[in-house]
Amino acid sequence: MAKKRKKAAKKATAKKTTRKKATKKAAKKATKKAAKKATRKKATKKAAKKATRKKK
Repeated sequence: MAKKRKKAAKKATAKKTTRKKATKKAAKKATKKAAKKATRKKATKKAAKKATRKKK
């Protein structure tokens, strides 16, 4: 995540936008992605549990 933020900051300086804005945006995107991944993992875990239960 930190790497992505740094990349965004570099891009921002090239575009002449403020670095802070870019890093904030990158951080927001990263946190959103992480949250999505977490919810997805939970869903798959539930599905896996159901599948193993059916086998019994």
